Amino acid sequence: MWIIIINEWKYFFRNKIFNFIFLFLLTILFITILLGYKQVQVQNQEYFNAKSHLRKKWENLDSVNPHGAAHYGTYVIKSNNLLSSLDNGVNDVTGNILRVEGHIQNEFIHSESSQMMSISKFGKLKTSLILQYFFPILILFLGFQSIIKEKKSSRIKLLILQKSNKFLILISKTIAIWIYISFILTLTIALFALVNIFSINIEILLRTFFFYISYLLYFFILSAVSIFFSAYMKEASSSLSILISLWIVWTIFFPNIALSSIDKLYSLPSRNQFKSQMSNDRAEGIDGHNPNDERSKKLEEKVLSKYNVSNLSDLPINFDGVRMQADEEYGNKVWDKHFGNINQILLNQKKLYQLFGILNPFISLKNISMGLASSDNFHHQDFVVKAELYRRNFIKRLNDEHAYGGSKTGDWSWTPDKNFYKSISEFKYKILPINVVFKNNLTDFIMIIIWVIISFYLLFLGSKKLEIL
Repeated sequence: MWIIIINEWKYFFRNKIFNFIFLFLLTILFITILLGYKQVQVQNQEYFNAKSHLRKKWENLDSVNPHGAAHYGTYVIKSNNLLSSLDNGVNDVTGNILRVEGHIQNEFIHSESSQMMSISKFGKLKTSLILQYFFPILILFLGFQSIIKEKKSSRIKLLILQKSNKFLILISKTIAIWIYISFILTLTIALFALVNIFSINIEILLRTFFFYISYLLYFFILSAVSIFFSAYMKEASSSLSILISLWIVWTIFFPNIALSSIDKLYSLPSRNQFKSQMSNDRAEGIDGHNPNDERSKKLEEKVLSKYNVSNLSDLPINFDGVRMQADEEYGNKVWDKHFGNINQILLNQKKLYQLFGILNPFISLKNISMGLASSDNFHHQDFVVKAELYRRNFIKRLNDEHAYGGSKTGDWSWTPDKNFYKSISEFKYKILPINVVFKNNLTDFIMIIIWVIISFYLLFLGSKKLEIL
């Protein structure tokens, strides 16, 4: 077995074309790792500067009442982490800045793709792009004639006559390709760890490790598939044609077909339809700026009754703040209803899309890769929800200060002490823990394992094909 593996390595390293591709991919990967590291450093510095600037402006609000401060608002910025340099996932298109203010639940803006000079099918050059699209091509070229050339030289007959196990022959060929590719992957991950050595924590280390393992398993699957077709086909041209066609279907056509089918089954409302529904439901609630609103009148009666007074001027609190918070709480219910529906549709889409991994391991790999890099839709939706929870607490603090901080109803000139604005904490986000990532992507991990088992079965079938020699 090891003799076959060593002989394959000798062939790979003697082949000038393979050596050129090997060095080219290694160079490109190293460049993307270094550029990714630099990009994350620059973006994090910009994030820190923007965050500090916004915080300074917020803490130095002057002569502004709490409701004015709610309209002034602030911003929540979605920062990158180390692993986004490996796979940026959906982060390029989801936007990374959210304006936080009263009465309005804004959308994320300023996605990277919207600011690019040109849009390509595959997006920016990232490590994941090379690993997912270019490495498979190299694997297919390494394996498409691996068995066929042995057939034509009659060496395979000699091995069989010497009672060599046909299944082990194919396993050896597969492992030879897999180790060759794994060597490049290992160097890539080692460089990533080296340039980020002072920033890596246990969470990042675990995510990187499983990121590495996932790609190792996927490359083994592709190595086995290439050896299977090399054993099954009689001509190298036929083997290569099938493998290239399979690569195109797996990486380009099938994911798009699957997504289109899922979108028809679980359709999201259009942007205009969604905003219209939100506006209509929002209009059914209390209007915080309209004291003559019927719902506002009912709230007023309730508050007057609670404090046992007959006029707003007799209240020991500022009813304007109470009304504003009632407006917010109704808006929160509307947000929960509509965004909850959107999140459920997205979850249904994701679960069904993950099941397509049984037909295409590339789908499972991409899901795992983005999940471990904290750049999938699960992480983005988690960020959206936590940003909204921060907005609610942020606005409630302001409304409560307006209502109970010492001012009276109708007094819009009252301002709190500056320390009040400083007491409102900044938004802080922590990525989902790795156990949640495993839970979210459990189906994808299972599909990859199933495909590893299928790979061994394909090699077994390929070994049966050798019996006719």
